[in-house]
This record gives sequence, C-alpha cells and structure tokens, in this order.
Amino acid sequence: MDAKTKDYLFDKLLYQIEKPGRYIGNEWNSINKNPEDVNIRFAFCFPDVYEIGMSHLGMKILYHLLNEQKYIYCERVFAPWTDMEILMRKENIKLFTLESKDYIDKFDFIGFTLQYEMSYTNIVNMLDLAGVPILSEERGEGTPFIIAGGPCAYNPEPLSGIIDFFILGDGEEIILEIMDIYKQWKDSNKKKKDFLKSLTKVQGVYVPSFYKVNYNEDNTIESVEPIAEETPKKVKKRILKDLSGSYYPDKLIVPLIDIVHDRVILEIFRGCTRGCRFCQAGMIYRPVRERTVEELLDTTQKILDSTGYDEISLSSLSTGDYSYLTGLVENLLERYEKDKIGISLPSLRIDSLTLKLLDDVQKVRKSGLTFAPEAGTQRLRNVINKNVTEDDLMGSVNAAFDSGYSNIKLYFMMGLPTETMEDIEGIAEISHKVLGDYYKLLKEKRRKGISLTVSVSSFVPKPFTPFNGNPKIV
Repeated sequence: MDAKTKDYLFDKLLYQIEKPGRYIGNEWNSINKNPEDVNIRFAFCFPDVYEIGMSHLGMKILYHLLNEQKYIYCERVFAPWTDMEILMRKENIKLFTLESKDYIDKFDFIGFTLQYEMSYTNIVNMLDLAGVPILSEERGEGTPFIIAGGPCAYNPEPLSGIIDFFILGDGEEIILEIMDIYKQWKDSNKKKKDFLKSLTKVQGVYVPSFYKVNYNEDNTIESVEPIAEETPKKVKKRILKDLSGSYYPDKLIVPLIDIVHDRVILEIFRGCTRGCRFCQAGMIYRPVRERTVEELLDTTQKILDSTGYDEISLSSLSTGDYSYLTGLVENLLERYEKDKIGISLPSLRIDSLTLKLLDDVQKVRKSGLTFAPEAGTQRLRNVINKNVTEDDLMGSVNAAFDSGYSNIKLYFMMGLPTETMEDIEGIAEISHKVLGDYYKLLKEKRRKGISLTVSVSSFVPKPFTPFNGNPKIV
C-alpha cells in the first residue's frame, strides 16, 4: 500500500465503519520494523475478526517469537468485518497488515492458523481480497507461500488445493527451522518447488503437492501415497518435548478495543490425559507437559509490568489437572491480591473443583464459573468417556453457591453417538436441578439472583479421535 492510499484509508474509510480499532494497529507492545532491514516478511493471518484472533494464544507466541529474529518481520492480518470489506472492494484496497499497512500479496509467507472448520471460507475470501490466486497450482514464481497450522491442519485434505504446506504439531518447535531453510533457498534463486521439496525432509511438514490421495466410493480417503522421491510415507507431528523453559513472550499486545479474552493469558501446561472420545485437542496435544511454578511466576510479573492488565487467566485444556495448581494460585494471590489483580480459572473439570480453590480465586473478584457435563445422562457420559457424575456436578455447583457464586454456565452437546431423547431431556433436568439447589440456599446466602446459562452445541466428529468421521462406540 502506498503512502497516498494509507492516508486515504485513515482520512476517509475508517470514519465510515463500525470499529476502526480493528484495523489501525499501533497497539502497545506491537512490533514495528523497517521492511528494508529484513530478509523475510511473514503475514500471520487469523481467519476471523480482530476481537477473536487477538484472543488466541498461539498467535501471541508465534508473533513475538518470529519478531525476535532480526531477519524476520511478522505482521498481523485479520478478516475484515463486512462493512470494511465492502469499502475495500469498492476502493480497490487489498488485504493489508496492521503493522506496516502493506498489502500481503508481496510477502514471503501468508500463514493461516486453522482453529475451526467454519473459518475455511474466510481463508478463501482473504486470499481473494489480497489479490492472491486461491489455488496453489495457479500461483507461480514470485507469489507468497501459503502455509497453515493449528488443530485443523491434522485433516489437511479439504484445503490441500489451496495451502502450499501444512505444519503439524507445536509451531514454536518448527517455525524457525522452516524460516532458516527459506532464507537459504531465497539466496539460491531456485524454484518454489525446490523449497517445497526441501521441506519434505522436515518432520512435521506436509506438502500436498508431493502426495496422491485416493478415495473410496463414498468419498472418504482410502490412502495417501507419496509421489516424489524421499518423501516420507507418513508425516509425524512435531512435539515440544519440554514445555518448561520453552519460548513464551514476556510482552503481550494490548488491544485498543475490547476483545474476547482481554487479560494476561498464562499457559500452565499443554496436553490432557482425560481421553474424552469427542475431543480432538485432548488427542493431538499429547503428551502432557507442564511449566514450573517459578517460571510461571516470573513470566506473570514480566507480562504485568509490560501490559498493565488486572486479571490473569490460567490457560490449559483442563486447568484443574495442573500438578501445582493450589501452590500457583496461592503464590499469585500473595503477590497480587493487594494490587487487585484477579485470577480466572477456565477449563476446570467438575471433579477437580475444591472449596478452597473457589475461596482463593474470589478473594480479588468473583467471575462466573463454567462447567461442562457434555451429556444429559450418565449413560451417555460413559459412552463419550466423560468420567464425571451428576453428583460431581451438583457437589461443585453447591460449593460454588456456598462461596457466593451466582453466575453459572453449563456446556452440553447434542447429536452424540447413541443419543436418545432421554439424553436430551436429561440436559433440561440437570439444569433444573442446578437452579433448584440455588433456591434451596438460605436467602441471606444468596446473591442478587442467579444467572444460569445453558449452552447446547452440535457434536462434530473430529479426525484422530475415537469418533473420527464414522462415530462408533469404542
């Protein structure tokens, strides 16, 4: 984008849209470099709006990791909201980054994180907005490499005609290795195909153009066969073997507008041992790897110093399973309670909640609590391997009520294998029991009033789970 277009963008277009803060950049702790001083320009694209993308921890980690390398400039790109997209198409303004406002069609890499399948159409739309040919076979020399990672990359075939290569596994373990290979390739003046071929030797990289996919009559995949020499038959994910001591940013970008998770996000461990049969994350992020309490406390202090946030969210797939959770919470409260910095515990399992933990967390401020029974009957919870009982739920809910909590969310799924109407009715029955137990409390123990949210989402079979594609009881 030239200087004249940038001026026009800020002087005219941003006054005509709902949330200009989505597009202006220049947030606290964002990185600005001179593009002339780097060898590689990387457009990190989140295929959804700013508020959602800026809440994603993986983007925060890779953004700062890449920018700590002097020869790389990583910039952020988000899907524009419809009001902005209409103006961009009308004024012939292509998709641009937040940092430099440059168009991304001249970058070295356009990288997408694949968090959910419903974002795939946004990927197509973003490439179209960028003026980049959508199909990989239509992109010649001099066009960016389109890459993708994240949980949905484990099922790459739906996007195999668009993405040049997929990254499987922990991104911070592999991304710099790929950048080093690219730097050498760029200096050699070889063809794009040569770079892609060199990547087939890197564990965790899948290059669709070097494989042939055979289908069954029902359009399911029969086999995936390599068609190039030295291309591995199976691509193994990359695993960050030791999370403790691994890279984690000590600065986080502070958005200029409200986002979904606007707080310090502290990843306490990665992986899960529970083995719920519907959960892809629990399968693909194995094994469990924990960070030490000392490391987490040090990181927390640095992030608080550089951001000014007043809330810390302990992030994982199942926070209650962290080996040192009680000690970590006590240490955080001892340090920050006087400064009114709160602690939130998402992803708590029903059977890991204790009264002491509830009392500790609410010392600064009381947020809502979320429980995920997932199914309305014990029979169906057994089918999906969600090994919690109704007694576990009611015990945790009543402990929360006794501690003064009155904002409760319950998460369920419908459409699970073997489901019957009895299971669906069980969702309503459990919800009524939770509500009833609140009103059994003495009036002086109740808060202003209960807020009970019951969320029911549709079950989606995920690859690499026991319910993969063709759900069966296992």
